[in-house]
Amino acid sequence: MRLDDARALLDRDVSLAPTGRAETALEYLQRVIDGLCELSLKDPLTGLANRRHFRAVLDRTIDMVARSGEPALLLMVDIDHFKHVNDTHGHPAGDLVLLAVAQTLAKCVRPMDTVARYGGEEFAVVLPNCHTFFGVTVAERIRQSIHNMAVPIASGQTINVTVSIGGAYAPEWVRSTEALWTERADVQLYRAKHEGRNRVILDTQQEIFVSAEEKNMLFGHLAQGEPAWIEAVSGDAAALAAGQRVN
Repeated sequence: MRLDDARALLDRDVSLAPTGRAETALEYLQRVIDGLCELSLKDPLTGLANRRHFRAVLDRTIDMVARSGEPALLLMVDIDHFKHVNDTHGHPAGDLVLLAVAQTLAKCVRPMDTVARYGGEEFAVVLPNCHTFFGVTVAERIRQSIHNMAVPIASGQTINVTVSIGGAYAPEWVRSTEALWTERADVQLYRAKHEGRNRVILDTQQEIFVSAEEKNMLFGHLAQGEPAWIEAVSGDAAALAAGQRVN
């Protein structure tokens, strides 16, 4: 049964069982729908949000930042030398490491934040309404918590892993895109890996560069008007997003 078909049956209040048992049948159908929704949004191994859910959250957060100017941070978290874990201890041990990291990530953030398994050994954390001092604190809490944990992989045997974390703030008052924001965080993650791993590197809101694509999303519909005026306003928007004073 397709999800839309099941919802249609609920909306029509069709009796799905003998007299006096319609409610039970409807409740069962609702549980089926709830289960399908959960399967479509969660990673089966870790129980975290999957990439599909992550992208939806990211889009909503971008919309919030563009409308309200509230700061929001995206963290990309990658397990260091994860291939070595699989090669040395086997894929079942690798799955235990992924599960342990996922559980630790979930404990390090607020209920309003979203933790997702982005793919393989990489995770993502979306933190809305996150100011600079709080972002640094959370990222370091994650790194240190994973550094300190021992993952049991067999009777009497544990292993330790570390993570590298890169983070980027969404440009405030600017409607960015999921791809651009993720790319900025990935750049910082690459720096963390390149500079020795087991570390956190975040951009700062002062360093954020508003791309030509983001300017076009802001002012593209005015491109038929006054080019010089649009260029001046676009420059002001970039300066505001970078925390500079606009004269």
